[in-house]
Amino acid sequence: MKRVKITAVRQTVYADLMAKYENPIEHSCEVVAGQQWISVDGQCPEGMCSAAWYSMREFVESLAKGIGNFYDGWMKNPMSAMISCNDGFRPVSFYIEAID
Repeated sequence: MKRVKITAVRQTVYADLMAKYENPIEHSCEVVAGQQWISVDGQCPEGMCSAAWYSMREFVESLAKGIGNFYDGWMKNPMSAMISCNDGFRPVSFYIEAID
């Protein structure tokens, strides 16, 4: 199994959608751009947001097994993927890549 590096690349905030649809909340996403985690053997890294993990888990597990080239050449690096979490108000884009 390979290790997979997960890097938070960007968070987008849709304030207009939040104002229109979201109830006020005290605690939201704490992920920041540049933050990194290492998945070992396709497992969820400690400290990874569970909602983000569910969005990327299958890709991380595949990369850990040496399987890549998702969607027939989607990524320049075939052993990587760009995945966003499923938060419709403040999605975070994650770059995931096999590193060994």
